[in-house]
Amino acid sequence: MTDQAQREQAAEPTAADARGRVAELRAIRDEVVRGPSEKATEAQRAKGKLTARERIALLLDEGTFREVGALRRHRAVGFGLEQKRPYTDGVITGWGTVHGRQVFVYAHDFRIFGGALGEAHAAKIHKIMDMAISAGAPLVSLNDGAGARIQEGVAALAGYGGIFQRNTRASGVIPQISVMLGPCAGGAAYSPALTDFVFMVRETAQMFITGPDVVQAVTGAQVTHNGLGGADVHAGTSGVAHFAYDDEESCLEEVRYLLSLLPSNNRENPPTAATEDPADRRCEALLDLVPADGNRPYDMRSVIEELVDDGEYLEIHERWALNIICALGRLDGQVVGIVANQPQSLAGVLDIEASEKAARFVQMCDAFNIPIVTLLDVPGFLPGVDQEHGGIIRHGAKLLYAYCNATVPRVSVVLRKAYGGAYIVMDSQSIGADLTFAWPTNEIAVMGAEGAANVIFRRQIAAAEDPEAMRVRMVKEYKAELMHPYYAAERGLVEDVIEPAETREVLIRSLAMLRTKHADLPARKHGNPPQ
Repeated sequence: MTDQAQREQAAEPTAADARGRVAELRAIRDEVVRGPSEKATEAQRAKGKLTARERIALLLDEGTFREVGALRRHRAVGFGLEQKRPYTDGVITGWGTVHGRQVFVYAHDFRIFGGALGEAHAAKIHKIMDMAISAGAPLVSLNDGAGARIQEGVAALAGYGGIFQRNTRASGVIPQISVMLGPCAGGAAYSPALTDFVFMVRETAQMFITGPDVVQAVTGAQVTHNGLGGADVHAGTSGVAHFAYDDEESCLEEVRYLLSLLPSNNRENPPTAATEDPADRRCEALLDLVPADGNRPYDMRSVIEELVDDGEYLEIHERWALNIICALGRLDGQVVGIVANQPQSLAGVLDIEASEKAARFVQMCDAFNIPIVTLLDVPGFLPGVDQEHGGIIRHGAKLLYAYCNATVPRVSVVLRKAYGGAYIVMDSQSIGADLTFAWPTNEIAVMGAEGAANVIFRRQIAAAEDPEAMRVRMVKEYKAELMHPYYAAERGLVEDVIEPAETREVLIRSLAMLRTKHADLPARKHGNPPQ
């Protein structure tokens, strides 16, 4: 008996009484949960992928999933569609909880029409997105679809438009997380790009606008699916993906962890967590982790690990724009966003990608009431023709705009170098940081002493009998006059110069004071940030 015949038989009343109707309902529900066929399930597993329902079970707390639209079927005709009308229409939608907090979810079922989006399929997604926005709860999409359902034509494309419109309406209102678990091309790739976070699984997930065949036909270049739009490409080269994992289980576990750090919506604060890590814990290790010599590199991750509760934090875009770190962690149980230069990569300079990465992160933190801690050790913007022609002015301004526009509590700490425009952009007091502190190793200046001396004392150095000795002398003079650790504090540009070991306690006390901060932006429809 064919699948269609089985469905038709299941749809026929088995009895006129209520018990017969209940039996009929149970049979249909069993069919819905079972899916299209065992063969389709085996094909999914052969690709190393879980089924849509197995993925939802991993994401949500056990036994909490409530499905919406399970019995929905398409009404399209032509191209044989009228002969194949499976329940769910290839997408499972509903809600449940993660760590006890409500979350909405939709998951493409690749076993049905390859997860391709049709009119009924899209309507289910629209419904669950509207519910998430109305309820003020996060939305997680588990993506494993082949794009628009070609047989349904423009109706499928209109369905994507409805998703994009809702993604935009939900932006900054509820957290939106896209989990890429299979191939997503064309329109299927745009919705994730509109969301707050994108997770990808290596080997099985790809994202691209035009696939390898089209690329080869148009440009002649040969490239594999993963080489064009795999997880490592988007996590390390394009910056489209925030996270990449080797398997679905670890990926979905990290989605759960991220949700534990985010509020349900923009009207709530992030959830707190009990910690046994003392708020007044001294961080003596920082004295050895950060060299006093500004030219010596170190790993800023070690500094962050020393400061946050129990050394735990979640780095965002870990493999892209390595010269800046963006992370979510906790201080005394309260969630904070951390932006920090990374001296281990390009000496921690700001460039196009670092500016974009940090700007997006600052905007996300501000949207969801997450205080921002900025750790500065920045020698400036990366010089070069490629950077200038690539629009470093425009891209750097994105970070400047994001900080200036942010109304959440903002505390910055200057560890070592803070030179020129990069110092201003990295949440200096002059652009609205609530509190700024500096270590005794700080050097806040227009530029490094060597460069400054070469400009200011150019004539004296050139006229000296020993130009090199004169240059060394002028560098020392400039440092003593304008770059000593207390110069900025004397002029009120930092609140205090603190011991490195006190940093955790200072941050916690400062953020506790700022917890009730309220700041209003001027009345406007929206800003016009640099693009």
